[in-house]
Amino acid sequence: MVALTGHLGAGKTTLLNHLLRQPGARVGVVVNDFGEINVDAGLVTGQVDEPASIAGGCICCLPDAGGLDEALEKLTHPRLGLDVVLVEASGIAEPVTLARLIRFSGVERVRPGGVIEVIDAVQYFDTLDTGSGDPPARFEVTTLVILNKCDLLPADSREQTLTAIEERIRLRNPYVTVLRTSGCRIDPTLVYDAALTEDPPDQLPIGALLREAAPAHHVHAQAVSARSPGPVDPGRLLDLLEDPPTGAYRIKGTVAVRSAGRVRGYLVNVVGRSIHVSSHPTVDASELVAIGTHLDGDAVRARLDQTLRPAGDANPDGFRRLQRRRRLSL
Repeated sequence: MVALTGHLGAGKTTLLNHLLRQPGARVGVVVNDFGEINVDAGLVTGQVDEPASIAGGCICCLPDAGGLDEALEKLTHPRLGLDVVLVEASGIAEPVTLARLIRFSGVERVRPGGVIEVIDAVQYFDTLDTGSGDPPARFEVTTLVILNKCDLLPADSREQTLTAIEERIRLRNPYVTVLRTSGCRIDPTLVYDAALTEDPPDQLPIGALLREAAPAHHVHAQAVSARSPGPVDPGRLLDLLEDPPTGAYRIKGTVAVRSAGRVRGYLVNVVGRSIHVSSHPTVDASELVAIGTHLDGDAVRARLDQTLRPAGDANPDGFRRLQRRRRLSL
């Protein structure tokens, strides 16, 4: 589950509709019934039966997570077979509170997939940050920042302004990934995986029609993968998950780990600095994929190969670290 946040007019709906154009993706959408929110209803309907709407204005103003959980319970039902659920918060929603609602959702099938903050680069210092004092706390929970409308900045001061914004963001969150965009055009594979490479046969062709009318042009994400024929060292695995290679926004995969004379399987997902580990049916091999922009392919592959080097003896300390991460992910 991925949250889309940002100030009013920053471009959240533009980003949402751009993501919905990805071929083969089955996407669920949660929106607020609040003034500025105006998702293209036809496009959303083309992805799922209907969008789940939360009344009352702002997700973070709900008395508890009940309204959000009800929507998530519906959209994560296995019969829908969705690849991802996107939550578009209203412009006044507080990302820290929204991230907490998602993290502690009572819906069993929900796994946090990141918080994407959309920023209007032109209005940043007028709407979000005065440039003095501490930067906004919202950046602490943000995994990906979309610096939007870069093309609208004056050419002679554009680089200076964008650099200043990025410096303010990283004062609050030095590890966050920042992308400069126009029209929120990012590669959807940075955000989620689509189960199919083409549109599902039972899906309305609205997304395909929109792609033909307005082809998406964006910087493509890179993916680097590695595979091991057997169990790996859990300590080396945690070292990679806790300190990803430069430029890697997402890491995912299945791994086999040897412990106390048996082999256990795990599913691992990293988004930004958020780590999720869950048990997985025993796997015959271990495989990891790193996804990001501006990756040094050779360096990333070397890190993955090192992590997946077949383990000899069990590593009790590393296994305890892995189990702790699994418990924190529940």
